[in-house]
Amino acid sequence: MSKLINITEIPTIDVMSNYQEGKFRFITKTRLGMTCSDARDNERLMKYPETILNGYKKGALQTVQFQPHEGGHWLTVFSRTGKKVNLIDEQIMRHIKVGTINQLFYNTNLYNWKQYKEVNSSTWESWAFQMNEPKEEKEVA
Repeated sequence: MSKLINITEIPTIDVMSNYQEGKFRFITKTRLGMTCSDARDNERLMKYPETILNGYKKGALQTVQFQPHEGGHWLTVFSRTGKKVNLIDEQIMRHIKVGTINQLFYNTNLYNWKQYKEVNSSTWESWAFQMNEPKEEKEVA
């Protein structure tokens, strides 16, 4: 597992890495108010944690909750209020790419050029919170 690099000071928790399966619930903002919906493809969300955040339009996703298979309680793994991300699970943070942040969270505290520079990111496909391998520069002959 790669090392998490977070200079944004966004608080993290480590819940999802302790479980192999579970259910997800999304609280989103709509034109009519707030809506709560349960995920259908929980196995895919566990395997690809970035998809937890990129399944909704910009500004819609407010909270993501996770219920371990063994437990009966919902645990918050992502929380946002307005333009501030209050909490994010380390598994989600570790797998999020620059493109997801630039597209959906560019007006929040997830969007941070100093963070991108710290992890050596160069494209939208680069990781935002884990080290990216530097690209080798081609010599011009």
